[in-house]
Amino acid sequence: MEHTPPPFFKRGPAPVVRLAFFASLSIALLLVDARFRTLDELRSVLATAAYPLQRIATAPVELAERAAGFFASQTALRSENAALKARLLQEAQTAQRYEAAAADAVRLQRLAGAAERLRVRSTPAEILYTGRDPFARTIIIDKGTQQGVRAGSPVVDDVGVIGQVTHAYPLVSEVTLVTDKDEAVPVQVVRNGLRAIAFGAGDSGMMDLRFMPPNVEIQAGDQLVTSGIDGTYPPGLPVATVVSVERDATRSFARIACRPAAGVDRGRYVLVLTDEAKLPPYPAKERERARPPRPAREPHRK
Repeated sequence: MEHTPPPFFKRGPAPVVRLAFFASLSIALLLVDARFRTLDELRSVLATAAYPLQRIATAPVELAERAAGFFASQTALRSENAALKARLLQEAQTAQRYEAAAADAVRLQRLAGAAERLRVRSTPAEILYTGRDPFARTIIIDKGTQQGVRAGSPVVDDVGVIGQVTHAYPLVSEVTLVTDKDEAVPVQVVRNGLRAIAFGAGDSGMMDLRFMPPNVEIQAGDQLVTSGIDGTYPPGLPVATVVSVERDATRSFARIACRPAAGVDRGRYVLVLTDEAKLPPYPAKERERARPPRPAREPHRK
């Protein structure tokens, strides 16, 4: 019985022969193409037909590269954004310090002008912090007895009266503001010369003119200045402006609210008047001093 392979498995030429044939064919095609450029059109057609396959084959690689580039760019952008925010914060702080320094320079110029206008000796001081007592409106300044500040010295700014030194220490002093409820300033109405006493209203930051009759000649908008009759504040310093006047016939006194003229709640620099004009003593004391001592009475003899 003869066993022969089916026609499908029949062998053709030897492998070496086929290799030589296809190698020669390839060389011939290369030579013909290099010489006569006859395969350019075929190459274009094959490239066009293979382009979709190439795109499909390289799509995963391109997708991975794009994803990696996206995440890398996101990380870089986040880092750059954080650096820019930090730099912006630093620039904003620098700009704020510059604006604060410029505002302080303007206030110092105004304060220097106010010191020149005053006829008494003054000492510039810086506000360090507010007082610890929550029920009192006080501030602490950086000048004390070593700089000539004493208790009772008036404190002003470039606009008007701030308050009065209540406690003087060697290096610092405590100033009670004119808006404190226990502070009183003798004032005078610029419009008509009427004298009154302005009291602090406490936490409201305002001042009141107390014990004034309902028919008092005061109106909203009147300017109040120091009268100078207390011997503490020099006359003519701005104190407050009348903002409202309530007259009620059922009450014994009118309610007069005033807004302080000086920046009692703002600013950093003030002037301490250390050379206030001293008034002469009261006449009664002068008479007592000038009166000769009475001679002692001799005991009555019987």
